[in-house]
Amino acid sequence: MLIVQKFGGTSVGDLERIQNVANRVSKTKKQGNDVVVVVSAMSGETNKLISYAEHFSQTPSRAEMDMLLSSGERVTASLLAIALNEMGHDAVSMTGRKAGIVTDSLHTKARIEEIDPTTMRAALKEGKIIVVAGFQGVSLDGNVTTLGRGGSDLSAVAIAGALEADLCEIYTDVSGIFTTDPRIEPKAKKLEKISYDEMLELASLGAKVLQNRSVELAKKLNVNLVTRTSFSEEEGTLITKEENIMEQPLVSGIALDKNQARISLMGVKDRPGIASEIFNKLAQSEVNVDMIIQNKAHDETTNIDFTVPKGDLHDAKAVVDAFIQTGDIKDDSYNEDICKVSVVGVGMKSHTGVAAKAFSAMASENININMISTSEIKISMVIDEKYAELAVRSLHSIYNLDK
Repeated sequence: MLIVQKFGGTSVGDLERIQNVANRVSKTKKQGNDVVVVVSAMSGETNKLISYAEHFSQTPSRAEMDMLLSSGERVTASLLAIALNEMGHDAVSMTGRKAGIVTDSLHTKARIEEIDPTTMRAALKEGKIIVVAGFQGVSLDGNVTTLGRGGSDLSAVAIAGALEADLCEIYTDVSGIFTTDPRIEPKAKKLEKISYDEMLELASLGAKVLQNRSVELAKKLNVNLVTRTSFSEEEGTLITKEENIMEQPLVSGIALDKNQARISLMGVKDRPGIASEIFNKLAQSEVNVDMIIQNKAHDETTNIDFTVPKGDLHDAKAVVDAFIQTGDIKDDSYNEDICKVSVVGVGMKSHTGVAAKAFSAMASENININMISTSEIKISMVIDEKYAELAVRSLHSIYNLDK
C-alpha cells in the first residue's frame, strides 16, 4: 500500500513528539507500505515567526511572509527525516517546490493548481520515505507560496491524489469524528465511517477536526481520508464515498456553531432588485451570509433577517447603514446572543419525519426556534445561545446517537 500520513503542529510540538512520529512512520514502513509524510510546523512556531515579522512591520509584504512562514514546516520535515535516517531508514525531506506542488500566485492563501509527482515517484521507487514540508508550494513564476489555514491537510490530500495513494491519514490531537462534541455530550460516540458530504456539512457547521478545503479536495480526487490521533494506536474515522458505507445512518452527527450573529432589517422597500442590491454589497464587503428569511409586511415593505459570522458583523453594519441613509431600509437590529445547531445525515434523503423529530426535541425543552434552514442532508436551527448545549444533548438523545 501507498500511505500518505500528515502530522499537525501538536503532533510534532517538540523533539520528543517528533521522535514519536518517527516511530509511527517507521512502523508503517516496516509493515511493507510505501510512505509519504506531510508535516506542519511545530506548534507555536508559526505564531513566533509572525511576531518576528511584526517587530519590524505591521504590514509586511505577503510574499516575504510566505518565505518566512514556509520555513517552519521545512524545519520539522528536516528533523523528522534526520530521526528516520538515524533509525536505519532511507528518508529524504522535500520542500513544496521539490515535491512538485504548483500553486497560483495568491500569496498567504494560494490554491494548488497541479502536482508533478515525478520526483516523489522516483524517490518511492528507490524505497525512500519522503517527508514533505506541508502548507507550501511554488507559483508558476517561481515564488514560494503558502496555502492558508489548514494548508498542510490540503498538501497531504493533494499529494495522495497525485500519487493515487491507497489512504491518506490525517493525525491530530483528537481520535476521530464524533457524533457531537464530547465536551458537551459525554455520551458522544466516535464514528467508524462518514461520507464526504456529511463531513463537509459538519466542518462548515462548526466541527473543527478538518478544514472544508481538504475534504472538498478529497471528494474531488476520490481520496480515502482517515482522521485519527497521533497519541495512541486508536482507530480513527474513515471519510469516504457514500457508496462505501454499507448502512447509512439516519443522522450521523449534531454540530454547534456559536460564532453567529443575526441581523434584522425592518421596513425594506418592496421593489424588485432590493434584496439583490443588499446582498451584492455584502458580498463585495466579503461578508459571509448564511441563513436568510424574508417576510412581506402589511405596509408595502418587507423584513429581511439573515445570519453572519460574528467577525463579519462590523462590515455588515457598514453596508446596512448605507442603505438606511438612502431610505431603502427603515430600521435594523442585531443579536449576537444566538447560535446555530444542526442535524446532519445522508439517511435524511430517504426518510421522512427527521425535521419533525428535531422540532419536537426543541419543543420538549421549551427552546424557541428563531430561524430554520434545510438541505438534502442537513437541518439547521438558530436558537438563543443560552440553550446551545441543552439543544445539542436533546437532539443527540432523540436520534439515539448515544446508542
